[in-house]
Amino acid sequence: MTAAFLPYGRQSIDDSDVAEVVRVLRSDYLTTGPEIEAFEAELAQACGARHAVVVANGTAALHCAYAAAAVTAGHEVITTPLTFSATANMVVAMGATPVFADVRDDTLCLDPDRVAAAITPRTRAIAAVDYAGHPAEMDRLMGLAKEHDLLVIEDAAHSIGGRYKQRPVGSLAHLTTFSFHPVKTITTGEGGAVLTDDSRLAERARDFRNHGLVRDKQRLSRQEGSWYYEVQSLGFNYRLTAIQCALGRSQLKRLPAFVARRTVLVERYHRAFAAHPRLKLMTSAPGVEPAWHLFAIRVKVEDRSALFDRLIQRGIGAQVHYIAVNDLPLYRRLGYDPTSTPIAWQASRQLLSLPLFPGMSDADADRVIFEVQEALRDEG
Repeated sequence: MTAAFLPYGRQSIDDSDVAEVVRVLRSDYLTTGPEIEAFEAELAQACGARHAVVVANGTAALHCAYAAAAVTAGHEVITTPLTFSATANMVVAMGATPVFADVRDDTLCLDPDRVAAAITPRTRAIAAVDYAGHPAEMDRLMGLAKEHDLLVIEDAAHSIGGRYKQRPVGSLAHLTTFSFHPVKTITTGEGGAVLTDDSRLAERARDFRNHGLVRDKQRLSRQEGSWYYEVQSLGFNYRLTAIQCALGRSQLKRLPAFVARRTVLVERYHRAFAAHPRLKLMTSAPGVEPAWHLFAIRVKVEDRSALFDRLIQRGIGAQVHYIAVNDLPLYRRLGYDPTSTPIAWQASRQLLSLPLFPGMSDADADRVIFEVQEALRDEG
C-alpha cells in the first residue's frame, strides 16, 4: 500500500473546535460581537500582553502594526530578508523603505550587530522575524530601539507559545504580530493579531482594521445621535469574524500541547540528523524556548532541488522557507541585492523544511528521517 502524502504542515482540528464553531453559527453574531472581545482577552492573557487586536490574516496584522507605529513615506524599517515577503511588502505599502540586515548563522534571526549598523536618521522601526519559531534577540533589539527612539515590531507568525528568557512571545516588543493560517501553531482558518502593552498603539491598530472608523464619544469631533461615527484616519476592513474567533478560542486552549508535541518531533529530528555530514541544523540560543513552526534543514545548494523532488515523489511534503526577499524580482527591480546579506542569501538557497505538525506520529517522523537519509545516500 502506498503511504499517504505527508504535508509539511497542517491544521489540528478536533470535535471541540467544531462544537465551538457550530455554537457561534447558531448565535446572533457571526462577525462583530462578544466572541471577538473574548478571543482578544484570552489571547492577550496567554501571551502576557495588555492588548490584543485580532485581524483578518497575518499580513493584515503587519499592516496594522506598521500603521500603529506611524510608519510612513520617508521612513526606513530594518528587517530580515529571510521571511515571507509580507514582512517587507507592508513596509512598502506604507510608502516606507525596507532596509535588509543580515541574520545570525545559527538561529537565522536578525543579527543585532547588523541592525545597529543599518540605523540611520530615517529609521522608524525594527521588524524582527522569529524564524521557524525561534524568537529573535529581543533584549538587544529593544535596547537599540531605546537608544535610537525606535519601535520594535516582532513578526511572530511562527512563534506563538514560545518564550524568551522566561517571558512569553507577545510581551517582548512594542508590537507583536501573529498569523493563524492553518499551518501555524493555532489556526482560525485565516487570521492574525497585533499585541501590545501600549494603549495608544492598540487604539491605532483597532482603528486601522475597521476603516479608521471611530464611535467612542470621547474621541469624536462633535456630538450627534448615538448613531454618529467619524472616519478619522485611513483604514481597511481587516476584521476577523466571530466564527473564526470561536475556533481561535478553542485552539488557544491546546496551545501548550501543540507546542509540546512540535518540540518532541523536533528533538526526534535532531537526534537523527545532528551528526549527518551533509546537513546543517538550526540551534537554539540560551534562554530561548522556541515554539517550533518549522524544522528547516540546510543542504548544499546543488543538492536541494534533487532532494526536494525526491521527497515529493515519496509523498513527503517538503517546502522552502524562504526565497530571500531581496532576491525576489520585485525587490531586485527596486535596487536590492541579495548578496548584501550573504548569510541570509546563502541560507535561502540551502533551506528545506520537513513536515512538522502536532498530528504527526513518531512513525511519520521516522518515515521522513528514513527518506531524507536514503535520498542523501543515493545522491552520494
